[in-house]
Amino acid sequence: MTDSSTLTPGESFKMLLAGNQRFVSGAPEHPNQDAARRAETAPVQHPFAVLFGCSDSRLAAEIIFDRGIGDLFVVRTAGHVTGPEVLGSIEYGASVLGCPLVVVLGHDSCGAVAATRAAVEDGVAATGFVRDVIERVTPSVLAARAAGLTQDGDVIAEHVRHTVDLLLDRSRVLAEKVEAGRTAVVGLSYRLTDGSAQLVTARGLDVPVSSAP
Repeated sequence: MTDSSTLTPGESFKMLLAGNQRFVSGAPEHPNQDAARRAETAPVQHPFAVLFGCSDSRLAAEIIFDRGIGDLFVVRTAGHVTGPEVLGSIEYGASVLGCPLVVVLGHDSCGAVAATRAAVEDGVAATGFVRDVIERVTPSVLAARAAGLTQDGDVIAEHVRHTVDLLLDRSRVLAEKVEAGRTAVVGLSYRLTDGSAQLVTARGLDVPVSSAP
């Protein structure tokens, strides 16, 4: 089993992107998905990354990053909106399980972002607890509008960046681990058509950020 405590944030990030590249190219290896891995991880887990993504059914983390059992500690909400339970889960993955990488995963054609844009721009109100999701995405949409961003990809990227900033602003545990160099937090935007995950922001990791939405 790959022990997350032996990996650097950079090594974890390379592992994640390598899996995504295999998925995009149509040559997945399906690692760690057999009975031996199931038995190996039954008593203990050592995931190498926390993946906080949107609940969209098209973003199955272990598939799009070509990973297996025990590799990723996954937290998902609609529009990757945060709350105490989400922050606690991410801190658990980073602190208790020792994951050296935290990933925020957004995607194009996000329904939560689209609904929020409709609420902000056209006054279309949501009902029930969906309204709470929209309220939590609204700051990102307003920031994108203030910056003159109108394209879907640009607004999605802004929401991913805002979520990364929010995690580090609200979680002292996570911020201290990033400052100490033990953990990195990155934001990715997933493209539904080709399956690629593009880096839009990185904290605690010196890697080039894509300029394309």
